[in-house]
Amino acid sequence: MTRLPRTAVTDILVLSLLSLLGIAGYETAFGGLNFLVAAVAGLVVGTLAAVAGAVWRLGVVTTVLLAMAGYLLVGTAVTMPDAALFAVLPSLEGLTGLVIGPVYGWADIVTIGTPVEAPYYVAVVPYFAAWLVALVGTLLATRWLPRRRTALRASVLLIGPVVLYLSGILLGTDEAYLAAVRGVAFAVVALVWLAWRRGATVEASGDGAARRQKVVGTSAVVAGAIAIGAVAGIALAPVSPDRFVLREEVVPPFDPLEFPSPLAGFRHYTKDLAEAPLFEVTGLEPGDVIRLATMDAYTGRLWNVAGPDDVGPDGGGYAIVGETLPEPLLATLGSERRVQVQVEGYDDVWLPTVGYGETLALQDRGTSKRAGDLRYNPAAGTAVLTSGLAEGAAYELDGRVQVEPETDELLDVPVAGLAMPAVQNVPDVVAAKADEYVGEAATPIEQLRAIETGLKTNGFLSHGLASDTVPSRAGHGADRIIELFTRTQMVGDEEQYASAMALMARHLGYPARVVMGFAPEVREGEAVEVLGGDVTAWVEVPFEGVGWVSFRPTPDQVDVPQEQTPKPKSEPQPQVRQPPRSEDEEEQLLTTVEIDDSDDDRDRPFVLPGWVWVTIASVGIPAAVVLLPLLVVALVKRERRRRRRTGANDRRAAGAWEELVDRYAELGFEPPAQGTRLQAARVLERQVDEQGLTAALAQAPATRRADASATAPADETVRLATFAATIDRDVFGGDDVTDAVVDDRWTAADASTDAVARAAGRLRRLVSRYRLHRRR
Repeated sequence: MTRLPRTAVTDILVLSLLSLLGIAGYETAFGGLNFLVAAVAGLVVGTLAAVAGAVWRLGVVTTVLLAMAGYLLVGTAVTMPDAALFAVLPSLEGLTGLVIGPVYGWADIVTIGTPVEAPYYVAVVPYFAAWLVALVGTLLATRWLPRRRTALRASVLLIGPVVLYLSGILLGTDEAYLAAVRGVAFAVVALVWLAWRRGATVEASGDGAARRQKVVGTSAVVAGAIAIGAVAGIALAPVSPDRFVLREEVVPPFDPLEFPSPLAGFRHYTKDLAEAPLFEVTGLEPGDVIRLATMDAYTGRLWNVAGPDDVGPDGGGYAIVGETLPEPLLATLGSERRVQVQVEGYDDVWLPTVGYGETLALQDRGTSKRAGDLRYNPAAGTAVLTSGLAEGAAYELDGRVQVEPETDELLDVPVAGLAMPAVQNVPDVVAAKADEYVGEAATPIEQLRAIETGLKTNGFLSHGLASDTVPSRAGHGADRIIELFTRTQMVGDEEQYASAMALMARHLGYPARVVMGFAPEVREGEAVEVLGGDVTAWVEVPFEGVGWVSFRPTPDQVDVPQEQTPKPKSEPQPQVRQPPRSEDEEEQLLTTVEIDDSDDDRDRPFVLPGWVWVTIASVGIPAAVVLLPLLVVALVKRERRRRRRTGANDRRAAGAWEELVDRYAELGFEPPAQGTRLQAARVLERQVDEQGLTAALAQAPATRRADASATAPADETVRLATFAATIDRDVFGGDDVTDAVVDDRWTAADASTDAVARAAGRLRRLVSRYRLHRRR
C-alpha cells in the first residue's frame, strides 16, 4: 500500500471544488439543486476509485473497471431512487438507465422543457459527467503529474472542470445561475492553485529569493486578473436573450402536424359520442372549462396546431417535460385547481387540462411508463402524450386558471403584439362581415365584443343532427365559412362560429387562436363525467399584461325560422254562360273499334325458357371460373414466348433457356432467383433427380453443339448442364449464331420441358397451365 503525497491530495481537492463550481451551472436546467446529490456522488465514486488504484498499486485498466463497478453500484440509489431495490441496491431498470443515460440524456436535456424531470434517467447526466471528470483528473494527479511537477502540466487537470463549466452553460437556459460568483470563484481557485504549484516548483529548486519573487509576482498577476475579470464580466456579460444555449438552437422533435387537427373531429363528438362517457374529472369548480388543444394556424381547409417550422417566437412549442410544468410567458393567473382525470372512453393523444398547469403526474402504471412521451406547451396551456391515452389512464394536474377581466377593464388595454403563424386562403366574405359587425367600435376589446355579439345574435345553433330543424354541414374550411355567411340564416355550431371569429380577428390584425375543449355542467365538490356532447370551442385573443382573454361567439338559439314560400292568391274569373248540354254528345265522341281476337304468334318476341337460363348459369359460370384464368395465362405465356423469339440471334438463344427455366418453375420446380445458367441447371437437375424424373430427360433429344451443323443428327441425350453451357457459348462465345442454331435451341428446350411435364403427371401439367413465372 502506497501513501499519497500531500500535493496530490491538494490537487484532488482543488479538482473536486472546481468540478462542483462548474457543474452547478446545471441548476437552470434542473430547476433546483437536487441534481447535486447525483453530481457529488459521481465525484466521490470517481475520486475514490482512482485513489484506491493509486494506493493499492492497481493498473490503469483495473482501476477503471473498479470505477465502473462503483458507478453501477451507487448510481441507481442517487439518480433513480424510485427504481432502486430497498432504496439502495441497483435494479435492472436502474442499470439500464445508468447505461443509456450518458448516451441519450444530453439530447433529452436540451429538448425537455425546464425544469428537467423526465425521462427517469435524466439525473444520470450530471452523475456520469462528474464521475468521469473525477476519475480522469485523479488518475492524472496521482500517476502522471508527480513524474514532473510543473505548472504547465498541472494546468492540464483544469480541462475537465472547464468542460463541466461549459456544459452547464450549453445545457442550461438563457438565465445564468450565479454567473459572476461562480466565474470569479472558479478563476480565483484555479489561478491561486497554479500559483501555488509554480511556487512549490521553485521551492524545490532551493532558491529562496527566486521563490519569494515568483510567489509575489504570481500573486499580483492573479489578483489583477481577478479584478479585471470581475469588472469585465459585469460590464460585458451578455444579457439573457443573447446567451448561447443549445436548447435555443435545437428544435423539439415533436411535430403536432403528425396528428389530425383536433377541431376536424368536432362532429365526431357531437354525433357519435354525444352520450358516451369520455373521462371523469374531480376538482372542478362551476364555470370551469377543460382545455384540449389550441390551434393557431389556418390553411383554408382547417385550423391546426402550428408545427415547429411555423410556430412564432411567442408561440411556445411542445417540449418534453417532467412533473413540473413551465410557466406561461403571458398570463394573469388566478385561483388554483387540483384535478384528477380518469380516462374512460377517450382515446386521443391530447390531454384534457384545466387552466395553465404547474405540475402533471401520470398515476397509472401503463401511462407512467411512457412519461417520456409527454409534451407541454406553456403558451397554449395544453399537453400531449404522443403514445396516446387509453381506457384506465389516470393523472393529476395542479394548475391555475386565467383571470377573465370585465370588458370595461380592457377598454384602454392594447392587444399584445405576439407573432402568430399567418392564416391562408381566407374568404373575402370574412373581411366584409368583420367590418360590418365592428361598425363604429374603436378599441380592440369593443371591436372583438362587437364581432362576438354579431355572431351570437344573428346566428343559430345546429350540430347537424337528425333532431335539428335545419341541416348544418360539418367542417370549417373556406367553403364552409362562405356557406355560413351567405345562407339566408347563419347556421352552425362551435366549430364554425369559433373559426369564423378567429379569422375575423386576424383580419383586424389581432393575434387570435381557436381553443377546443369541453364545458360540462359542474356541481361544487362532485366528480364530473364528461360526455362527448360536452365538447365546445372558443376564441382567445391576448391583451398586453393581462393574458389570453376568451370569446364565445356561438349562439344559444336553436329554433331556426323556416323559409316559407307564400301561396299565390287566386283571382276570380268572370262568369261565362255555358251552352246548353246535348244529350247525344257522348255518343258523337265515341268511335267504333273493331277488336281482332285471332291469336297472332308472329308479333310475340322470342323468350328463352327458364330451364335454359338455369343450365347456362350452372354450366357457364363454373366454366368461366375455370377457363378464363387459363385463357389469360395462356395469352400472357404466348406473348412472353413471342418476345423471347425476337431480336438478335444470341438473345433468341438465351430466350430458349429462359423459357425452359420458366416452364420448369411452372411445373413446380424451384430454380434459384439469382446465379448463372450453369448453377440454375445443376439445381434443377438435382430436383429432377430427387423427384425420380431423371429418365424423362433421357427421352429428350440433345441440342447440337455451337460448332455443329444444322443438319447433324441429334443422337445425344440432353442434360440441363450441357444445355446451359451451350447457351453460354452462344451468348458469350463471340461467334455468329445462325437461325438454324436458334431453332435447334428452342427445339431442345421444348423437348426437355415436354418430357419432364409428361413424367410429372397430368395433375402437375394442369396446374402448370395456371401458373405464370417470369425469370429475372
